[in-house]
Amino acid sequence: MKRFIYLLFIFPAFLFSQTKDIYYESDRTNLDEEKYPDAVIFNKVTNQVYFKHEGIEVWCDQALFYQKDNFFKAYGNVKMNQGDTIKMNSKYAEYDGNSKFAFASDKVSLRTPDNQLSTDSLFFDRQKQEAFYRSGGKVRDSLSTITSQRGTYFMEKEKYSFRQDVVVTHPEYIIHSEHIDFYTKSAHAYLYGPSTIEGETSTVYCERGFYDTRADEGYFVRNSHVEYENRDLYGDSIYFNRNKNYAAATNDIKVIDTVNASTLYGQFAEVFRDKDSLIVTGLPHVATLQEGDAKQDSLFIASDTLILKGKETDRDISAFYDVRIYKSDLNGKSDSLHTNEKTGLTKMIGNPVLWSFDNQITGDTIELISNTETEKLDSLKVFDNSFMIQKDSIDGYNQVKGQYLYGLFEDNEIYEVNVIKNTETIYYVREDDGELFGINKSLAAKIKMLLENREVTDIYYYNQPEDKTYPEDDFPPNARKLKGFLWRGDERLYQKSDLFTNRKTYKKTEIQGIEDPEEEEEKPTEFKINEKSSLREAKDKKDKLKSE
Repeated sequence: MKRFIYLLFIFPAFLFSQTKDIYYESDRTNLDEEKYPDAVIFNKVTNQVYFKHEGIEVWCDQALFYQKDNFFKAYGNVKMNQGDTIKMNSKYAEYDGNSKFAFASDKVSLRTPDNQLSTDSLFFDRQKQEAFYRSGGKVRDSLSTITSQRGTYFMEKEKYSFRQDVVVTHPEYIIHSEHIDFYTKSAHAYLYGPSTIEGETSTVYCERGFYDTRADEGYFVRNSHVEYENRDLYGDSIYFNRNKNYAAATNDIKVIDTVNASTLYGQFAEVFRDKDSLIVTGLPHVATLQEGDAKQDSLFIASDTLILKGKETDRDISAFYDVRIYKSDLNGKSDSLHTNEKTGLTKMIGNPVLWSFDNQITGDTIELISNTETEKLDSLKVFDNSFMIQKDSIDGYNQVKGQYLYGLFEDNEIYEVNVIKNTETIYYVREDDGELFGINKSLAAKIKMLLENREVTDIYYYNQPEDKTYPEDDFPPNARKLKGFLWRGDERLYQKSDLFTNRKTYKKTEIQGIEDPEEEEEKPTEFKINEKSSLREAKDKKDKLKSE
């Protein structure tokens, strides 16, 4: 009877195989009921043991086949192929023909036309066409290597879902994330949770993002920012192109210049790293900390468009249209403004006006010169049609005008003013107790005014001046304003919020977000594990240890 059973098992496999049963071929077949009950033992002699089942083929050196369960375990040089697209190698594998569920362990390698997965153990659900690992894995393609603790490969979508300690290593950058969905054909990566992309010259951070690993460009949302060597870019959404060294941020953007202690704000920004330039629009303004001030005061510049160009040691700032500047002791307006941080020179062009405390200064062009070491205001120059006005009383104004005006500052307060060529003044002369003595009007080639505590203390006239002081009643009201007089007090900035008063409203761009991951990751326990599986044995041991 035993001999009959033995001969029965070595007959050709096709006598017993049915459509849904596992087909097998083996050079040598035997039984060992004591050691392997209910199993047929297959061994390689010349040819490897061979199994086939509904599109999957398996080769190995030895196998245990449980025919009643339609299940086998494969040992030694295991190869498992599904068509021409999935090829797997391992030292051990098992397969359940009923559930179409496979498991492989010990130096597992899964190859597709686009990449190769290496792991210690791999689960393969053929019904769902999903393979997954839970104890660490590595995926390589032509350019990158991706490692993670857990991963799932969705074969029909040609997509990997990597989770926990995900690291993408590329020749140009390294990505760290807790969850990345990666499409192998397009090389598109979707980042979920805190993620960084670190390159040689920049680091991108986001909590949700998309990155094209071949084109080296991406789109990032949720607390996204890009860090360069000396500049950090923040925004509700950021587009980044590594090849072009270009980034653009949208909505509530912030650019921090770590070298020059300045911060730019706005609703849209573009960074051109190769040109060392930055453009900000959408209610843009920049705040620069004036380190030389005892109060650590900041200078604010606001306009319709702000442009920064040049290296940090020789940087230019340009502002266009409705430019406003504000500092606790200085403020002004102009059509455009240009400043160089290396020279400390700032030019206000196009109907400029400047207020140094109560002194209004106007002209065709105003230049401010700062000391680059102390960062304090050193002097100013006004070219063509220069005019300085200080309100003396409800109806009176101290005035000086000429072709050019030069002012000197100390502790950011103007203390000396020199006006040359065709100069005129109107000055309200007061007694020590403040009582009005008279109104002085003069003409001269040059005038020097000295100020103390923001008040005019002395006036000097040069080159045969015409100078006369009139009693108030003898100086008609219509003569108390010099030609070209224009008081612009209603434009003066008294606080930071005045930088944005009566500006055109800006509608924020609607941000296109990135949807949640499509699939929930599978767990091995969700599958019906065959009673003969090594996974079942391991689970039973684990449960026993827990109960003890």
